Amino acid sequence: MTDADADADTTHIEAAVFRRLRAHLLQQRPDVQNIDLMILAGFCRNCLADWYREAAEERGLALTREQARETVYGEPFEAWKARHQREATPEQLAAFDQARRRHG
Repeated sequence: MTDADADADTTHIEAAVFRRLRAHLLQQRPDVQNIDLMILAGFCRNCLADWYREAAEERGLALTREQARETVYGEPFEAWKARHQREATPEQLAAFDQARRRHG
C-alpha cells in the first residue's frame, strides 16, 4: 500500500466517522441541546458546521455559515432549530459560562 492509498483510506474513514457522528446527533439524539453539548464536550452541531466551513475554505471552496449549517443539519438551520432546540434555562447558561471560564 502506498502512502497515497493510506491517505485516501484515512480520508474515507474520517468522512464515514463524521457522517456517523452527524447522523447520531441529528437522528438518534436531537433531544440533546447544543448548549448541553457545549457544556459537556466543548463543541456542538454549530461548531461542526464552522469546522466544515473552515475545512472547505482551506481547500479553496467558498461556503457560507448557513450553507455549512445546512450541510451539518441536513436542512436549513432555522427549520431544525424550530423543531428541536429549546431556549436555554438559567441553569444551562450558568453551567455554560462556568465551563467556558474553566476551559477558556
